[in-house]
Amino acid sequence: MAEETLYQKLAEAVGAGDSKYIPGIFETLTDEKEAKVLLAAAPPATIQEIAQKTGLKEEEVEAMVDPLFKKGLLFKSKKADGTRYYRVRQVLQMHDSTAVMVNAPRQMLDLWKGFMDKEFDAFSRKFEQILPSAVIRVIPVNVTVQNETQILAFDDVKSIIAEARNLAVTPCSCRAIDGACGKTLEVCVQIDKAADYSIERGTGRKLEKEEALKMMKLCEEEGLVHVTGNKRTLGHVICNCCSDCCLNWPSVRTGLGKFVVPSRFRAKVDFEKCTACETCLDRCYFEAISMEGEGDTAAINSEKCMGCGLCLVTCPTEAITLDEVRPAEFVPA
Repeated sequence: MAEETLYQKLAEAVGAGDSKYIPGIFETLTDEKEAKVLLAAAPPATIQEIAQKTGLKEEEVEAMVDPLFKKGLLFKSKKADGTRYYRVRQVLQMHDSTAVMVNAPRQMLDLWKGFMDKEFDAFSRKFEQILPSAVIRVIPVNVTVQNETQILAFDDVKSIIAEARNLAVTPCSCRAIDGACGKTLEVCVQIDKAADYSIERGTGRKLEKEEALKMMKLCEEEGLVHVTGNKRTLGHVICNCCSDCCLNWPSVRTGLGKFVVPSRFRAKVDFEKCTACETCLDRCYFEAISMEGEGDTAAINSEKCMGCGLCLVTCPTEAITLDEVRPAEFVPA
């Protein structure tokens, strides 16, 4: 009973106290002492402070922090006066960090799958309602944008990669859990601090910039949407998302649209070039394309289009382009 209470407290601490699955994930990954360490690691605390809070010996706590770090449940804050450790803060962070841990237990992945299938849509609705702004946004494919304004650095995967200090690639956490789509797994590009973190944990491998650019092109060809943090500065990650497994799209399905927002661009069809081959229909995640244009050619629903540009990549007649429809001020500073 004591263990159940600890794991329930941990679930509550990450905002999932009502979940049937999150307590089980904590229980799969930790024993009772480790659960106590996690509960004590908020706010960030030193090994000595955690020992005092839990009543455990400092040597015991010291032996636990690295395994918990590698499991994705404990993080490090390195300062001049020493290292402090802090517990995973919320469910989405926990999802991304634990799903890609080395030798992830199948039982844990199955519990995550249950959470995503049974609880995530309701959870995401509640989460979106309290968001001050979108967490992530779509960035367009790495092609020339047809407008009079140059594409800005924060909308350009080439610029994001070029400006990075360090790059690494990890498996996609969503496809590590599910993977039913069969899309490539190792395509989640980590940037700078996120890259440092994944390499230290052993969940990521170092990525050269040229390799990263080739990976972006392959993702576009495979039909994966680029998303990154919703800010102007260099983000922590470029995710390459499928339509089946990834957690970003319930925001679009529920109609709230507050978790992920579109790029500044929208697809546009040149009716004279379009041959109505319907290649673009299967490429669109968002049901934004129909064959209702002039002469039964492709037409774009601007309300649904997220500006990812996947439809451009395989259009045999280059009938689709991206036009800027929102100003740069659309993206938060």
